[in-house]
Amino acid sequence: MESINTSASQKPTIVLAGATGDLGGRIARALLEKEADVRVLVRPDSDAGKVNALHNAGAVICVVDFHNAAELTKACEGADCVVSALSGLHYVMVGIQTLLLNAAVAAGVPRFIPSDFAIDFTKLPYGNNRNLDFRKEFKERLDNASIAATSVLCGMFADLLTGQAPIVLFPIKKVMYYGNPDQLMDFTTIQNTADYTAAAALDPTTPRYLRIAGDVLNAHGLKEAASKATGEDFGLFRVGGLGLLNTIIKITKALTPNSKEVFPAWQGMQYMRDMFSGLPKLEPLDNNRYSKIKWTSVAEVLAKR
Repeated sequence: MESINTSASQKPTIVLAGATGDLGGRIARALLEKEADVRVLVRPDSDAGKVNALHNAGAVICVVDFHNAAELTKACEGADCVVSALSGLHYVMVGIQTLLLNAAVAAGVPRFIPSDFAIDFTKLPYGNNRNLDFRKEFKERLDNASIAATSVLCGMFADLLTGQAPIVLFPIKKVMYYGNPDQLMDFTTIQNTADYTAAAALDPTTPRYLRIAGDVLNAHGLKEAASKATGEDFGLFRVGGLGLLNTIIKITKALTPNSKEVFPAWQGMQYMRDMFSGLPKLEPLDNNRYSKIKWTSVAEVLAKR
């Protein structure tokens, strides 16, 4: 592990876990652009190319064993905020994040931003969405810890609409939906989320929750965005009600009961179901908190596909 200077510095110091991932890497770069001291926590087996890229960008690389409490605490010493952009199943989202939280508390770090980048899971019951249940479980631990916490909730990553999320069906020029076509949903790009999170990490006055959406659209709005982006007329395709989607989820999940994937097909369906239900709609939005962020619309995302 690189030596860490914990002496007083004019620059804020942010400790970041998960920086070798897409969102985490963008958060690291956004923090460096804001001239923060960025201390990146990586495992010994982390992707060397990504680690070198972070180092070359100006981040301090700390190779740590997350199960070594003393080592992890030392890596957090002197930080103004610890940010988690970790991604995974229960072992990571609850287990590893708890080890990171304990280290942050032990090191006297004043603030913690968990990897909660999602729809408002606090409004959902347990058992509704597997991956969001992990966030709910960690939330209970975080709220009982002696550290100030801020969760950034961003709806769905708009970038997924270009392929991974089967909502905008480009080959047949349709927008697929379940339930009510008037239900508003929140979409934010990964880059906007990273920029906002970096700003929040450097802001000592953040509340417990910050809610953002680069665009808020219903099925009709998605249809208009797709038409605008492609110059072609899109239509709506209602597959059925939310009850039908629940049935499809149960069947799909039964076919892969012990999936070790972070995002199996049925997990994506759970996320879409929750968005179409309106239960986790983000409100009020805090987009205006950091005025320098230029929000990217869904139409702009679709146009770049």
